[in-house]
Amino acid sequence: MGRRQQTEKKYNMFSILNPIKHYQKGGIMKRLMKHLVLALTVAILFTSCAKQPTQELNNAKAAIDAVVAEKGDVYAPDDLKKLNDDLQAANDEITAQSKKFFKKYGKAKEMLVKLVTDADAVKALIPARIEEAKNNALTAQNEAKAAVDEAKALLEKAPKGKGTKADIEAMKADLGAAETALAEIQAALDAQDYFGAKDKAVSIKDKAAAISEQVKQAIEKVKGKR
Repeated sequence: MGRRQQTEKKYNMFSILNPIKHYQKGGIMKRLMKHLVLALTVAILFTSCAKQPTQELNNAKAAIDAVVAEKGDVYAPDDLKKLNDDLQAANDEITAQSKKFFKKYGKAKEMLVKLVTDADAVKALIPARIEEAKNNALTAQNEAKAAVDEAKALLEKAPKGKGTKADIEAMKADLGAAETALAEIQAALDAQDYFGAKDKAVSIKDKAAAISEQVKQAIEKVKGKR
């Protein structure tokens, strides 16, 4: 075989092998690119999951603050306590995840989103509860006034004598204090302290009712002697 023929044979072999090598090289590059894209995707997912839910936490705190601003501590104390407990639970979950190598804040984020929804629901209930407390206080105020008026009318009919004078004077003093305290009910109502107003009204009503009962007993006692 001449030198020219040998050269042509080698050239033909290289012509066959070069496309194969090129194909193999291209396939490897494609596979490397796929693995690289996959690795980047996983890294991005882990990075997004590893980010603490700061915005959601701030939203939850703001939602609870809004409940407090609407007097939730007065008219929805149990609901407010649950909201704060849920917030603490979410904070505990965030703390627990922050100590892990692979951090996943998805659960904490869901807890905080739900907390905002719950807080908004509690806030929506408060106006109706305030109105109910106000109506109850007004009813108690009217009942207290009626009890004082009844006690005053009975005292005018109380038997007057040597043995009852001191008792009557003491009851008049107690009734005068109760009548003065009626103004405290109105002051509490004006300050929108409806629970306080009701408590004062119930106390005045009870004192006036006790005086009325004493006077009734005194009247019956005198009647019995006749």
